[in-house]
Amino acid sequence: MRDAAGGVAKPAIVQRYAERDGQHAIPVIGMRRQIAQHMQASLRIPHFTYVEEVDVTELEELRAKLNERFAATRGRLTVLPFLMRAIVLAVPAFPQMNARFDDEKGIVTRFEGVHLGIATQTNAGLMVPVVRHAEARDLWGCASEVGRLAEAARAGKATRDELSGSTITITSLGPLGGIVTTPVINAPEVAIIGVNRIVERPMMRAGAVVPRRLMNLSSSFDHRVIDGQHAAEFVQALRGYLECAALLFVE
Repeated sequence: MRDAAGGVAKPAIVQRYAERDGQHAIPVIGMRRQIAQHMQASLRIPHFTYVEEVDVTELEELRAKLNERFAATRGRLTVLPFLMRAIVLAVPAFPQMNARFDDEKGIVTRFEGVHLGIATQTNAGLMVPVVRHAEARDLWGCASEVGRLAEAARAGKATRDELSGSTITITSLGPLGGIVTTPVINAPEVAIIGVNRIVERPMMRAGAVVPRRLMNLSSSFDHRVIDGQHAAEFVQALRGYLECAALLFVE
């Protein structure tokens, strides 16, 4: 940052313990206002959140090996594509999760195709670009499309089609993911899967204390159309796929 004379401006000196009385009124307009209105509509949904701990030790070992072998030619994998694949495999048994609810008409539309919304932070606010037909993409195909859409959203170049039509959403704060979150459903969808950060903790296995890598899934559901038991069973199905990653490659 430079001053009026073209030199480098010195940062303002803030006196410690001094009172501060300034105020800054910031209009909520444009994209930020649209996001606020959508969040307000979403919060009218009767949410309930279910949190489950997932042991991703083996998954992380597999991910490291795949990246070691294929990163140079196919790109690096995060945990996200594995979760995307787990959702794709789980929703046929839980079709009520991959759905949109028109509460004015009282109609829930379930979808065979899995159009995954990926909550993405941008300078303009939170956006949800959509990976269409995730069921037809492998791990690298999912990762590549997520990267493309996130870059387009952050550059302000995502199209309306790329930002609409999701049937279920994933949200993650990455390294800032915390231990537990309460994700807000992306209306008119009925489910959102939240990813918390991976931490290493001591666990008991076969009578011995061993280090394991653990990650929480914090997921919210629309209680008007999804029962708590079904939501818990769905998250447990995701957990089963993530804790035994070989199942992700078996139809």
